[in-house]
Amino acid sequence: MQSFERLSSEHVRQCGLTHAQFDIIATLGNTPGMSYKELGEKTLITKGTLTGVIERLEGKGLVQRERSVDDKRSFFIRLTAQGEAVFHDAFPKVLSRGAQVFADYSEADFAALETTLAGLKQVIVAGSKPPSIINTKEII
Repeated sequence: MQSFERLSSEHVRQCGLTHAQFDIIATLGNTPGMSYKELGEKTLITKGTLTGVIERLEGKGLVQRERSVDDKRSFFIRLTAQGEAVFHDAFPKVLSRGAQVFADYSEADFAALETTLAGLKQVIVAGSKPPSIINTKEII
């Protein structure tokens, strides 16, 4: 995952963005915008980091913040026209380059990977080791 993240970050930097900035632009793309809370949940960026990234994107003219009409303490974030243009330019490029990594994967490979990752998620959520690892250690 870390290697793929590094590769992806290289492609994102070629578009003039940090990984966090791209994550926000990609999440806001093709939407009318969203609240800080929703954006944080979708990107998994912490509130403190999110605020700084939004401020930098706002400085670049890529997003705009508007006070929520329902809650004056919160903001609604949306892409500007320039931000939409960056999204429509950068997102397909980064997606295409990422797809090249998996170009030789078959549907069966993806199905196996999905099964493995789902099992890993269950182990992590449960906080225990899968039986195959326990058995392997017992054999050693």
